[in-house]
Amino acid sequence: MIRKGIILAGGHGTRMSPLTKAVNKQLLPIYDKPLIYYPLSVLMLAGIKEILIIVNKGQLSQFRKILLDGKRFGIKINYIEQKTPLGLPDAFILGEKFIGKDNIALILGDNFFYGQSLTKKLKECVKLKIGCKILVHPVKKPELYGVASIGKKKNILSLKEKPKNSKSNLAVTGLYFFDNKVITLSKSLKPSKRNELEIIDLLNKYRKKNKLKAEFLGRGGAWLDTGSIDDFYNTSSFVSALENRQGLKIACLEEIALNYSWIKKKEIKEAINFYGNCMYSNYLKKLIK
Repeated sequence: MIRKGIILAGGHGTRMSPLTKAVNKQLLPIYDKPLIYYPLSVLMLAGIKEILIIVNKGQLSQFRKILLDGKRFGIKINYIEQKTPLGLPDAFILGEKFIGKDNIALILGDNFFYGQSLTKKLKECVKLKIGCKILVHPVKKPELYGVASIGKKKNILSLKEKPKNSKSNLAVTGLYFFDNKVITLSKSLKPSKRNELEIIDLLNKYRKKNKLKAEFLGRGGAWLDTGSIDDFYNTSSFVSALENRQGLKIACLEEIALNYSWIKKKEIKEAINFYGNCMYSNYLKKLIK
């Protein structure tokens, strides 16, 4: 059972400059809440309560100002500053002490997931004991992503990074579930030509041992990347449309915690005072009527 998770919220966000010159990209708004709320909500929906957020050097105070130590969400948030982005697998090296002897989930801080069956899929993934499981989702332009070919019993047969011609349209999303061997395997990786440890190399180590499996987000589910300004605002429009149509919030961390009995009405009232007079607080008030 996976009980710990890492959110990789580093990187320079150069494609969104000058917006990211002063503020970390994961703290910019996706409609009515910071981007970081969305990957954090995914880990919480999976039942994960111990979370490590890896941030750029000098930006730690920005995250602590909005998330604090996670207590008001009924979770525990730890932070590590990353001096230089060295690739996704570096998260497991930096977080070795946090991970300890446990298995671990990793989600990229700029990925957005949504779907009716999402929570059910997440609950299945955290049952992982051995190997690695990744979430895959069909895309229209697989040449823009890392692509997986799937065999029987959801075994991954091959992984290709931005293939020109691919028979598969299943993109590898930014959500991964690993056993504890991920630390040792990450340390054994050699930097690529761009001087980073590559996630595709790490996944291939599991694949070659026949220990890499896929989980499908499913038709009707949404996986959105917020890597560019256009992607960012398209995601924001998606959230706005759903929330205003349904009257329900996506990635309301306090609501998830309340539904899981991690917090009580008292913490909701404290959150309302923390946020002040705003649309988000008005939604929280409805939860405790």
